[in-house]
Amino acid sequence: MEIAQIVGMGLVATILVVLIEQEKPEIALQISIVVGVIIFLMMLDKIFAVINVLKDLSQRANINSLYMSTILKIIGISYIAEFGSQICKDAGSSSTATKIEFAAKITIMVLSLPILLAVLDLILGILP
Repeated sequence: MEIAQIVGMGLVATILVVLIEQEKPEIALQISIVVGVIIFLMMLDKIFAVINVLKDLSQRANINSLYMSTILKIIGISYIAEFGSQICKDAGSSSTATKIEFAAKITIMVLSLPILLAVLDLILGILP
């Protein structure tokens, strides 16, 4: 099971970080970042599989590809921002983490405007 490997790697990294943090905090941070990147890379195949399934479903349902690509971008932005925010928090920079989260929310809001407008047009078209 891949999740067991990921949890095991995370636990080992956490123990190493706790042991090393007092003596060499910069190395502890690097260990944390490297493990995070490795876990992210291990999940890329699964992410792409989900994206392909969603694209296939949207084609079958005859959904405009613009909407599906926008939704996928929004999901990607949220995951990447969360990853970056957590790294900043691990490094002790919660103010930077908060700014990353803020920027992600604004970007998501901007990307979602075309979908919101399409929904409003649909609603207005249904009303007499």
